[in-house]
Amino acid sequence: MVGEALAHENPGGLNRYVEDLASALEVRGTPVFTIRMGFGPARSPSHVLAGKTSSPLPLRILAYWRAAARLADRIDVVDSHFALYGLFPVLATRLRSKPLVVHFHGPWAEESRVAGQRSGVILSVKRSMEAALYGRATRLVTLSEAFKAILVERYHVDPSRVEVIPPGVDLDRFRPGDRLRTRRHLGLSDDGFVAVVTRRLDRDARRMGLDALLAAWRQVVEAVPGATLLVIGDGSARSDLQDRALELKISGSVRFQGRVDDADLVSAYQAADVSVVPSMALEGFGLVTLESLACGTPVVVTDCGGLPEAVVGLDTSLIVQSRNAGALADRLTTAARGALPDRHACRSYAEGFNWSACARANQTVYARALDPRPRVVFLDHVARLSGGELALARLVENLDVNAHVILGEDGPLAERLQKAGAEVEVLQLPPVARDLRRDQVGARPEAALASARYVAALTRRLRRLRPDLVHANSLKSSLYGGLAARAAGVPLVIHLRDRLASDYLPPPALRVAQGAIRYFASGLITNSTSTLETVWRRPTHFAVVPSGIPSSWCTRPTPDRSGRGGPLRIGMVGRIAPWKGQHVFLAAFAEVFPDDGAEAAIIGSALFGEEPYEQELGRLVKDLGITSRVRFSGFSDDVWEELSMLDVLVHASTVPEPFGQVVLEGMAAGLPVVAARAGGPAELITDGIDGLLFTPGHSDELATTLRVLAEDPVRRQELGQNARQRASSMTLDASAASVLELYGQVLGRRLS
Repeated sequence: MVGEALAHENPGGLNRYVEDLASALEVRGTPVFTIRMGFGPARSPSHVLAGKTSSPLPLRILAYWRAAARLADRIDVVDSHFALYGLFPVLATRLRSKPLVVHFHGPWAEESRVAGQRSGVILSVKRSMEAALYGRATRLVTLSEAFKAILVERYHVDPSRVEVIPPGVDLDRFRPGDRLRTRRHLGLSDDGFVAVVTRRLDRDARRMGLDALLAAWRQVVEAVPGATLLVIGDGSARSDLQDRALELKISGSVRFQGRVDDADLVSAYQAADVSVVPSMALEGFGLVTLESLACGTPVVVTDCGGLPEAVVGLDTSLIVQSRNAGALADRLTTAARGALPDRHACRSYAEGFNWSACARANQTVYARALDPRPRVVFLDHVARLSGGELALARLVENLDVNAHVILGEDGPLAERLQKAGAEVEVLQLPPVARDLRRDQVGARPEAALASARYVAALTRRLRRLRPDLVHANSLKSSLYGGLAARAAGVPLVIHLRDRLASDYLPPPALRVAQGAIRYFASGLITNSTSTLETVWRRPTHFAVVPSGIPSSWCTRPTPDRSGRGGPLRIGMVGRIAPWKGQHVFLAAFAEVFPDDGAEAAIIGSALFGEEPYEQELGRLVKDLGITSRVRFSGFSDDVWEELSMLDVLVHASTVPEPFGQVVLEGMAAGLPVVAARAGGPAELITDGIDGLLFTPGHSDELATTLRVLAEDPVRRQELGQNARQRASSMTLDASAASVLELYGQVLGRRLS
């Protein structure tokens, strides 16, 4: 840990936090070295002192650099708590090869500006140092959601890299005590109203809200005679604050205690009726709130930064508006009249903030920073549950990588990916580009302009995320992802799920897709050999990886279809689109079963502007006279359940299907599958052994095949059993292993 100074020499929240976190980690079995400034010998070998706070800045930085260099071979993770001293060790020593965690305790440059720094050069240097450190960090930690928002909004840090971990409090050191005894020890009256404030009295006094507190206190003593305010702390602003108290004519009720040791600090909390944290800006959490509550003393805080998060679970009336002395005075006056949580409630609440839990959460962050898995950013332009998107969710769930997904729109896929364990963000792709049809490629300049802007935004995101690989899951994402990955200097793997052929894509779209593979792809994954054969020029590293099925499907018992009775149920599952051939299936079904004997199911919905075709199918059913025996069930999230209700599965694409995920799913469910003899399905099915094939678009040939299956239940059972055995070798585990192997080839290292 790279900190600032020893807490007993330089009191302050950051210094105390570093000491307490280090101690808690060591109790939990994580050895910690802390590099800080201080006088005299270190208290233990793990406390490394790097010069004195009074030394010139260059000497302090040099001392940190030397201390860090000596520790480089002995540590696994660097945890920096202050940009000034944390940046150079991770840039100029062997620590630069270690994972870096940064604890963000506040915006250093902004705090300096608020404290009175007016040099634009100095503020700019501080901001640059902060940005360099935060940008280099593998993971970042803040104590509150408020400070996470500052990291994300002001420093443009990827929110997925930021963890919010509230601090702990030393529950043994800070505990309730005998109120009367401590009051007498401090020379306070037995029954007067006492408030305490613990702050640094230095250049930050205005930010700390002490001026506002003194103004509020004048109103309090007018309403509550005999009230006393204890001011704990010291610094260069102390005399100014004392003069301010004299000016307000409240010096008799305000006692400046100066710096006190831990025992007297605890006594002050125990003696007080209430403590006050009147911050006006940039308060990350306020450790003093927990220390006071642990002593059983309630805390009135402002709505500044993370302070509300410290007490909101106890009593929201403890939060007042910052920069409003009147509101603060009113709340302290009501506190003097007893409107406060009792001491037992305060102590119980504080016990929820223990250092063991805080240390455990930080250990999890360190483990994530040490994660040896490659960091992969997956791209997809849509978030709808189409075949390729469902396949992506399944792959991510089974792939042993650190997965981050960037989607071009929000939708159900986002939730599915999050459940699969991926970090998901939506970077909105303008609809004019996202919904551009294949036949419009090159014809709409506004789509090209929107895409160019999106490429620029995605490039910035990739530079901040710093992934090992980018994995494009769709044709559109391979184009804009290829441009952005090239600009960001990240290798690109294109997952091709569509055949690049003239029967599938118009010439302009075909040239663009082929060009993306040729000029941008470091690796290529295709879902079938048929898809691979349509690629004109392949990259050095490529692999055919079928979109596998969950391993659990292979052990799940198949439904007993032989004895359930009722009419034969034949169905199609998948997106409703003209090239998917639902009309071919319905024509064949009507030919084989003109009056009775079977039911048909169309399971799926139209996507990407194909709703008119779905309406045409409704009219076709009426024209064929089979309306009562055809069920349009829409999209289903439970494919297995739908397959379990069928006796035969049909896949009737009129052009070669790139893979045919539902064909494999039907085979895994033990169904006899009838599919068009082209593309991926022809690779999955051995005709006559584990399924049946027919010529694409030939409804009469499909009808003949369906008639044979309708008349021969033994044949249906035999094909289904063989199909299930064939599918069992094509699991997601096998697919994920193949993808990981390709990643390793692209990255030039073995990934296990």
